[in-house]
Amino acid sequence: MSDLPPPGARTSPSTARNRGPILSVLQPRLPETGLVLEIAAGTGEHAIYNAAAMPGLQWQPTDPNLEALASIAAWRDHADLPNLLPPLRLDAAEPDSWPVKRADAIVNINMIHISPWTATQGLMKGANQLLPTGGLLLLYGPYLEPDVETAPSNLAFDQSLKDRNPAWGIRHLDDVTALAARHGLDLAERVAMPANNLVLVLRKK
Repeated sequence: MSDLPPPGARTSPSTARNRGPILSVLQPRLPETGLVLEIAAGTGEHAIYNAAAMPGLQWQPTDPNLEALASIAAWRDHADLPNLLPPLRLDAAEPDSWPVKRADAIVNINMIHISPWTATQGLMKGANQLLPTGGLLLLYGPYLEPDVETAPSNLAFDQSLKDRNPAWGIRHLDDVTALAARHGLDLAERVAMPANNLVLVLRKK
């Protein structure tokens, strides 16, 4: 399969840089079989990359944006992977209306800082509803941490997000983990990633 985008597919320059490191964290932690729900799948490039690397898993990409869904569908048709399911429209902020009712794991890449806080609230509630005991919610993105100096690039990124939408911005790690805990999700691991990002591994009690 060529990496060139097929007609109708979108690309994100950051995906080519971070998909390998993200996969290296996901692969040893996700189950070998089962259904993985990807929330806010964006262009769909992570979905095809991860589904190709983990053929034992059914990968369900979702997004609330119709253009993103079209891009995911174009990449899926291009990749022709039997374990990559057709994309579904899903708004993280509305977990009671999610079209998926169970998942063995949930993956969320680069959404929390580029969405209103209500999306994160919905994500945590929905994860609690869908995951089995011990199931994982894996989050990738930048966070502000107590007692950890924030990189100047992240501070500038945070300001640029808020300039685009005051409801966006890099979240405080403590706020995210406290919200998760209220929904029965404990922080199991904090994995440092390139470019001042983190993977948070949350486990359902």
